[in-house]
Amino acid sequence: MSKVAIIMGSISDMPVMQDAIAILKEFGITTEVDIVSAHRTPEKLFDFSTNAHKRGINVIIAGAGGAAHLPGMVASMSPLPVIGVPVKSSNSIDGWDSVLSILQMPGGVPVATVALNGAKNAGILAAQIIGSQDNSVLSKITDYKEGLKQAVLKASEDLK
Repeated sequence: MSKVAIIMGSISDMPVMQDAIAILKEFGITTEVDIVSAHRTPEKLFDFSTNAHKRGINVIIAGAGGAAHLPGMVASMSPLPVIGVPVKSSNSIDGWDSVLSILQMPGGVPVATVALNGAKNAGILAAQIIGSQDNSVLSKITDYKEGLKQAVLKASEDLK
């Protein structure tokens, strides 16, 4: 069974990260959700990052605001794909600090980065990664994308 870990630096990130949880639930993918602060709980960060793959996690989604070190630090220690969600937090500079902190990773430490507050897309990307090896998830993603297409075609037709 596939599993995605969804972590965030603070409970204040939960309203954004909820979108990843919801879409993964829609695809029938198990999630594990936790708060792991890169700055306030470095020991927990180390333990999580070095052991997630041993606990059956397939993909990690990490949301963080402000300096947003969480996704990159996890990626530096984990062999798993990491998807970073920049979160526009109360101490953020319009979210750009978070976006750039996650996006501008050094060579050898990749973090797939979605849009500011783009946790839903992070969940979809995690499902697509899993779907590349799991046909039942791939089928759900195909159906989901067909639903998006049909909604646009219907809106277009309604407009006429």
